[in-house]
Amino acid sequence: MPITAFLDIHVKTESLADAPDILHETLIVTRAFNGCLGVDVLVDTEDPTHFVLVEKWASLEHDAAYRTFRAGPGKSPLGAVLAGPPLLTKFEIATDI
Repeated sequence: MPITAFLDIHVKTESLADAPDILHETLIVTRAFNGCLGVDVLVDTEDPTHFVLVEKWASLEHDAAYRTFRAGPGKSPLGAVLAGPPLLTKFEIATDI
């Protein structure tokens, strides 16, 4: 079953100028990863350091493989510009509602 993951991040104010390029380069790999159905980037209208990445994955297993990749050989430079740990939440469609 497909899932949607929300990755809520805040970048350091001093890294704000570099963040879009780092996000772009990171998302090239993410979007090409097996099972990724797409990623949208939302920017807070009142706080330009606040981003929410809306990731769509073919399954929880595809998402898990991606998270394992990013924790290991696919580590990205995104962590260096974050103001704190990201918040990751995953959702699936409630077909019975």
